[in-house]
Amino acid sequence: MPVLERDPWRFQYFEHVPCPDDVLIPTDDPDCWLLYPQHRWIYDKLRVAQSQDLSCGPHGVSPRSFPVFSKPIINLKGMGLGSRLVATAAEMEHASQPGHMWMPLFEGPHVSSDCAILDGRIVWIRHATGIAWTDGMFRYWTIHAAPMPELEASLKQWVGIHMQGYSGMMNFETIGGQIIEAHLRFADQWCDLYGPTWVRSLVALYADRRWAFADEQRVDGYSVPLFARHGNGFRHPSPAMQSRIRAMPHISSLQITFHETKASGDHPMPPGGFRLAVINATDLGAAQNARRELAKAFPTELILDQS
Repeated sequence: MPVLERDPWRFQYFEHVPCPDDVLIPTDDPDCWLLYPQHRWIYDKLRVAQSQDLSCGPHGVSPRSFPVFSKPIINLKGMGLGSRLVATAAEMEHASQPGHMWMPLFEGPHVSSDCAILDGRIVWIRHATGIAWTDGMFRYWTIHAAPMPELEASLKQWVGIHMQGYSGMMNFETIGGQIIEAHLRFADQWCDLYGPTWVRSLVALYADRRWAFADEQRVDGYSVPLFARHGNGFRHPSPAMQSRIRAMPHISSLQITFHETKASGDHPMPPGGFRLAVINATDLGAAQNARRELAKAFPTELILDQS
């Protein structure tokens, strides 16, 4: 399976689709960094901000106004590590550290956009938005069937200027239409919701430099996580329960998102909770019902109430 997937719970999306052995498709930023040295500059968040003429700078250069958003210039692990709001100049002085930057604190929709790029041109795009909960957790994500024309026009212009010669997937995170992060990969958490032949088109993009995905039958999708309290050891639900959840109406996939043999503290998780699972579905109510059923496999007192 030449798709480079570090999370075994996502093998299910790729293991049954033929892919040439010499074609490597990354799903994780460290692999993207190694595979595409000529384009790895996009992991420099300061450079991405400068490419949009935003007010920004490294720590040590004082912002002209506050608040600002501070984060590492490069963070290949994700999860918002080291990110924070800085409200005043005094707080900025206290928070200053090497390798970090500041940029505007944006308002507006926070959108994740997966794009297929063919020689520096976007040929397919799909958007997702999350309902934020608390302490870095999300209640769920909606993978939208509808386009976002204004955002798409902006991203197409940016890609046309900055990504000449690149073919492959990209993911953009934007707030209010401004790019806050870019990645040389797609969001593998919900790629099954793009359609049954999407992965075959993904392989063709990397193997043959062509994109022929038939995308006329889009429907909204939902990716719903199950969280528990930190600091506890967990066991996977039984295979029978997992099969029962997957067979429920409108359920597209179930991911059990932790390793039984790995200490809970060694999993990269948001501060608010430990993610046990993700359920993808084409109906939100069905996904939430499946989450309630799945929660019964774990100690009730450890499950965080996401209702």
